[in-house]
Amino acid sequence: MGVAVTTFEVTPAARWRDFDWQLTLYVVLLLGFGVILGVSAAWNDGPSPPGVIPQPVKTVIWSGIGFAVLAVAASVDYHWLRTFAVPIYLSTLGLLVLNLLAGNEVFGAQLSVTIGGLDFQFSEIAKVLMVIVLAAFLAGRGQGIGRLSTIIGAGLLTVLPTALVLRQPDLGTALVFVAILGGMLFISGASIGWMALLGGVTVALTPIALGALADYQLSRLTCFLDPAADPQGACYQLVQALNAVGSGGWLGQGLTAGHANQLGFLPVQTTDFIFTIVAEELGLLGGFILLALFGLLLWRITIIGWRARDGLGRLVAMGLATMLLFQVVVNIGMVIGLLPVTGIPLPLITYGGSSTVSILFGMGILQSVRMHTRTETF
Repeated sequence: MGVAVTTFEVTPAARWRDFDWQLTLYVVLLLGFGVILGVSAAWNDGPSPPGVIPQPVKTVIWSGIGFAVLAVAASVDYHWLRTFAVPIYLSTLGLLVLNLLAGNEVFGAQLSVTIGGLDFQFSEIAKVLMVIVLAAFLAGRGQGIGRLSTIIGAGLLTVLPTALVLRQPDLGTALVFVAILGGMLFISGASIGWMALLGGVTVALTPIALGALADYQLSRLTCFLDPAADPQGACYQLVQALNAVGSGGWLGQGLTAGHANQLGFLPVQTTDFIFTIVAEELGLLGGFILLALFGLLLWRITIIGWRARDGLGRLVAMGLATMLLFQVVVNIGMVIGLLPVTGIPLPLITYGGSSTVSILFGMGILQSVRMHTRTETF
């Protein structure tokens, strides 16, 4: 005689017991790391003018907003993402078009839109939204995942947002889109041979993408090959970054005591080049601790992905992991002179409200994947 199996729907309250506190802990530690670095960067700036909120305080405020978004995203079954994949994709394109039409120019690029006195960088949320769109597309391909049509379809979905951010121009975000596409195709089991062909086409089209950049951006891209070629011009930031990193040693010069940081030699020290503060003031040890935190975060995301009950959950998790890993590697690589300077932020560390809220939104979706993985049976 067989044993009867009864399956029941887990209540919302019961699902919250599966909330992944480890994932949240690593996120909080990284955000705290970023706040501390922001305080150090602003140490010698003096009190903020009346009505101006200091950047570290803004980071805390944006983090609070982000955790509210995380809670909402976690409470919604992630399977709804597949239902709304088309509206999400169209919204992504719409936001990027709006950024082109009404964006504020920052360092020669239209990077943000001001709404109600707040600056929103829509390309940041577009990264997470494209992970959702590609996950829904690839999860729906089923047995056709190895076909060339799958790779072409995913590529066509990615090419439009990539072209729009190149028009800003924002090469860094465009590269993140390409990395997300490649990582998710690989994880989904797409044909390696067809992916290699796609990669070759991408490389062949690279000159077209570079043609969309301004001359100064092209100069910054080649500086890592020979920083001394223009140390007072296009290579100034990289030269100062290398000096700061080299002066940190094993233990660093101490928080608020970094020479390059406190004297303001790096004009974007709280954004693209924030790792220089880590290296200069906390040394190699501080850099290892930061990388260890990122490693733990990526490990936890991977665990959630492999435990997901379907392809959609796995692909969302792996897409977010690819996005974060690529940004960490490229940001730190450009600061230490191993990779071109492309303007890619360091996740959860670089100051930026849009980036923080977007990543926390992604973490909320991961929590939904985690909370909807297990179905109780008897």
